[in-house]
Amino acid sequence: MMKDEGPYVIEWVAHHLAVGFTDFVIYTNDCTDGTDKMLMRMQELGLVQHRNNAIPEGMKPQPSALKYAQVEPEVAASDWLLVFDADEFLCLRHGDGRIDTLISDIKATGANGMVITWRIFGSGGVHEWSTDPVTEQYLMAAPQMWNKGWGVKTLFQFDPDKWKLGIHRPKLKNKVLDTEFPDSVRWLNGSGREMEEYFKFRGWRSIVRTVGYDWAQMNHYAIKSIDAYAIRRLRGNVNNKADKYNADYWSLQDRNEVRDDTMLRYKPERDRIIAALLSDPVLAELHDAALTRTEETLARIRDTEAYRDLVVSLKAASQVPITQVSAAPPKPRDKAKIASLMSDVEKRASGKRRAEKVKSPEVRTLPPADLYVRGSVDVSADVPLDWVQNHSVRLPMDPRIFTPAALTAIEVGKFQRNLARNVPGLVPKGGTFVDYGGACGFLAFHLAQTRPDAQVTLHEPVAGFRVAQALIAQENEITELDNFTLAGAENEKLGAILRKDAPAVLAIGGSVSIDEVLRSLEDLPEEARPGAIIFHGRALVEETGALSDAEARFFALGYNRRLPLDVTMGVGFAREDDV
Repeated sequence: MMKDEGPYVIEWVAHHLAVGFTDFVIYTNDCTDGTDKMLMRMQELGLVQHRNNAIPEGMKPQPSALKYAQVEPEVAASDWLLVFDADEFLCLRHGDGRIDTLISDIKATGANGMVITWRIFGSGGVHEWSTDPVTEQYLMAAPQMWNKGWGVKTLFQFDPDKWKLGIHRPKLKNKVLDTEFPDSVRWLNGSGREMEEYFKFRGWRSIVRTVGYDWAQMNHYAIKSIDAYAIRRLRGNVNNKADKYNADYWSLQDRNEVRDDTMLRYKPERDRIIAALLSDPVLAELHDAALTRTEETLARIRDTEAYRDLVVSLKAASQVPITQVSAAPPKPRDKAKIASLMSDVEKRASGKRRAEKVKSPEVRTLPPADLYVRGSVDVSADVPLDWVQNHSVRLPMDPRIFTPAALTAIEVGKFQRNLARNVPGLVPKGGTFVDYGGACGFLAFHLAQTRPDAQVTLHEPVAGFRVAQALIAQENEITELDNFTLAGAENEKLGAILRKDAPAVLAIGGSVSIDEVLRSLEDLPEEARPGAIIFHGRALVEETGALSDAEARFFALGYNRRLPLDVTMGVGFAREDDV
């Protein structure tokens, strides 16, 4: 669905041809810059199918286009289908980056769809208009674990008799809800893991349990440069949302916390396709005319007071910390009504299946708190952040480091609250505390400030977390303390650290297996072993099963007492006489 996307349509089509799409049906409405003419020419060249989106009175452009697409023969002939817009570019990390490879591997798991989460890309500080490719100009994005940017698009096997098309995901038609068809629907998330059952029937956003970017993401370039945004504000938007393109929307979409240049994998093939498209003189002339119109529009508005005021407001909006932006819907939704409708749909579709799968109640334990982002950590970009006092340490509200659950705790000053209250009392007077793999370093920083008699050392093998630790230490002036050591990047083995530092209390936050911890302890004389060992953070999440299995080995080493810690925050073992 497009309107006045003339400067970008060549790149959009070329990129998705490079990804491997074979068929396009593109709807346009009310174009003034020749977008529709460019697509008509591409249809003449056999590249796309262009359709006019004649919008009935009282209907918005996107629902109108989807209504036409539902009965469009070209769409009905699709095997796999994806609904998306001109500011959305599919980016595949999986395999060779081709859509056919992705689909083959989805099918190999027994699935028939993938729920692909948005990745919001900001302006990257670009002000001036440029004809450079969108996917090369804008390489700064929101952190993966920023949940306000988790809208989705759905790639799925399409049957028009069973599915009703939607902007974010299709909807099961009423006539199939009482059949076996819903049981056959199996979708994966963007990391190739199976989606939860509820998403067959409701939802248009990922949640913490379902988000994933390892295989695919939908790059969302909603704003681009300040100049591009100014033009778009004049143009309007496809859903007729009043005053959508204001400073609040800019602050939501201008996320530049993390560099993501995955798209550059497509550059050689995309450039080859663009050159081939522009070798057609008619299409090239239409493309040049669209660029000329854009430049003429900019020349006309740049000298206006409205443009100058907009620039000032957008630059101010760019300074809003990521934790302060709002993504509230423009119209409040009746949650009770929606829940009632969705409950009825799910009951009809899955009541029989649930009845067949009824099992005896099982004892459930609370899972450990997942506090830190997965994958690489990059805090190199200088972005505005809120800092919040948590016990003795000021922590950043930074989704490049912390998960949404952790940010919620930080916001109210309760990050790792149970450990902050209990761990300082475990270290004997004048004793040594070592935190290995401490991620943000909170426990070590807190100990250093609340126990000035204790010697505290923080080791972190992951480079990104070491950078984060340095920033937090600087904010809290931790490095000025005589009793604190922030270890370098030498990546010493745990065994060597234990022999050198002789900790009274050892905290394991990640970057080492339970088996290596046990081997390192076994290699030490009994009198040289720490009095207590605490697993927290990433280690607690990643090694939960191994911890349960290893309890007997800890007992054999003399760690025969479990520490009274909140099991969602930490699991600790102590020697009876030492702590």
